[in-house]
Amino acid sequence: MNRMRYRLFALAMPILLAACGPSPQSGKAPAAGPVAQPAAPTPPRPASKPGTEAQAERPALKVTTLDGAAYDLAQQRGKWVIVNYWATWCGPCLQEMPELSALAAMRQYIAVIGLAYEDTPVEELRAFLKKRPVAYPIAPIDVYDPPKDFGAPRGLPTTWLIAPDGTLARKYTGPVTARMLEDDIAGFGGPNAGAGKSG
Repeated sequence: MNRMRYRLFALAMPILLAACGPSPQSGKAPAAGPVAQPAAPTPPRPASKPGTEAQAERPALKVTTLDGAAYDLAQQRGKWVIVNYWATWCGPCLQEMPELSALAAMRQYIAVIGLAYEDTPVEELRAFLKKRPVAYPIAPIDVYDPPKDFGAPRGLPTTWLIAPDGTLARKYTGPVTARMLEDDIAGFGGPNAGAGKSG
């Protein structure tokens, strides 16, 4: 009898564990509450191989920002680009925005683009950003038709670090910090913001 219970338990465990994982995107707008996961970026890869996890060798992103400007990721070559999926209702997203804004303002070799992943009217997004301004462009994203090479996030915030050659260096699910991003950029052979400081 004990053996039979053990076998049933062993068969049931994979099903129970799968039920704890994030559910696939159903094509509907995200639930009205933060779905952020703990900061658990993918393990670092060797600096010589950015881009090996990209859905495309050089992911494409063409969007229109809230100010009506056309944004093309391909035009950012030569910079480290941070592509950040966020939403106004996502607490962890709002916590990381000031650090992303500081990177965009203080580091000439870093560009940031915020992708508002929510079904919210443009006027409401603009009003929200007047209260919480950032130093980087924001583009509203159609949750029913997200950019092909970035897809629907499994949780918010979701961030991609794109290398200067346009390849994907790293993907993060969960909140990021400026220190985390700068350390990864340095680890991939980019500038080290902490190097050469005296005192």
